Amino acid sequence: MTASPTLTEDEAYEVGVEAYTYAYPLVLMEMTNRVTTNVARPDSASLRAPYNQLVHATAFPDADFKDVVRANADTLYSMVRYDVSQEPLIVTVPDAGGRYFSLTLMDMWTDAYASVGTRTTGTATGHFAIAVPGWRGALPAGVRRIDSPTPHGWLTGRIQTNGAADYATVHRLQSGMQAVPLSVFGQAWTPPAGRVDPSIDMATPPVEQVKQLGPGAYFALAAELLGKHPPHAADYAVLLRMERLGLVPGQRFDLARADAAVQRALERAAPDAFQSFVGRGRSRYVPRNGWNMAVARIGSYGEDYLLRAFIAFAGLGALPPEEAIYPSGFMDVEGRPLDGAAHRYVLHFGKDEIPPAKAFWSLSMYGADQFFAANPIGRYAIGDRDPLRYNADGSLDLYIQHESPGQDKEANWLPAPAGPFSMNLRLYLPRPEVTDGRWLPPGLARLPLS
Repeated sequence: MTASPTLTEDEAYEVGVEAYTYAYPLVLMEMTNRVTTNVARPDSASLRAPYNQLVHATAFPDADFKDVVRANADTLYSMVRYDVSQEPLIVTVPDAGGRYFSLTLMDMWTDAYASVGTRTTGTATGHFAIAVPGWRGALPAGVRRIDSPTPHGWLTGRIQTNGAADYATVHRLQSGMQAVPLSVFGQAWTPPAGRVDPSIDMATPPVEQVKQLGPGAYFALAAELLGKHPPHAADYAVLLRMERLGLVPGQRFDLARADAAVQRALERAAPDAFQSFVGRGRSRYVPRNGWNMAVARIGSYGEDYLLRAFIAFAGLGALPPEEAIYPSGFMDVEGRPLDGAAHRYVLHFGKDEIPPAKAFWSLSMYGADQFFAANPIGRYAIGDRDPLRYNADGSLDLYIQHESPGQDKEANWLPAPAGPFSMNLRLYLPRPEVTDGRWLPPGLARLPLS
């Protein structure tokens, strides 16, 4: 299909910006899948594994982990990048003994369409099958069916982990998890080795690989992926607009063969769209005490394509608010950017301001690149499962700075890089006062270096 001959360059540019933003999560998921499944066997260090094979993190990510931005150091991950186009995948979870865990199912559009775990199904043993909506067949007794909106997607498991001393307990729980094709369920099965494609860039983070795609390659890949992964029911308005550019789901798109006005428009639209949603995405957050608090729903985006693109860029795989809340900190309490080279900071929680979470809470540190920042004590997050020192009145001070605050305060120290940084508070199973806005995190107070 060719673009409408009546489409002006300005009109094509407008639709191009919309199309780039709309497709960004799908393209990023595809590029991430290419990297994370391009291995022969599961690799716990990188959390990479062939399609439909479980991989378990055996330790928290460190500053070398670059596959997904703004990872956490609160839970040990268990991941499956699934492909259920041929048959369902049956996932088994063990009895977690009351320990918090969540298994979130995310489609290729990054919508969290289902969740298994403490909040939804409890912590007892269970079996469920991931299938495509059109699959017809019988499942074993006791297996619950969950339909994935797209043939590919992610299952991301998070098990509460109380520091390195708790690893062995969590490893035992991970060993009780299974993910097997329906055809071998209940049988002894050895997963086949994955095929490794040497042409895939395994060094550059996927978010950077997408950013480096030229407009022609980006829109061509988007059109191809749209043919494999069905759009959501509410997407037809944007799809019809994209058709005017010649972008049709499943049909080959060649920018070089498009109308000259469309070529010029999309060459401008691609970089402008990226800059727009990265910048404007933060408008979906309300600044409170220097923290950005989400005012729109994360994890289930509807037609809010800008927010969906921004969250994919800034925190691919983010949990829905019922599971966790992520206030992000880019400023101090006076609205000044955070910089560990120029300042020290203190985050003071009054006795009645301690983050109200039913499960647990933490504060994580990220460098300017959105990944963990290397530091001499290897601490990337701090929270209520650490041996924090509370003040006599029940309040709590956390020290956010590059250099150690002194031996007497190191228990409450979250090391910052010597330069720009940002942070995330994470509240797992937040209490109602968090989700309805009654609770707000206190601001970060800036101090001189000496």
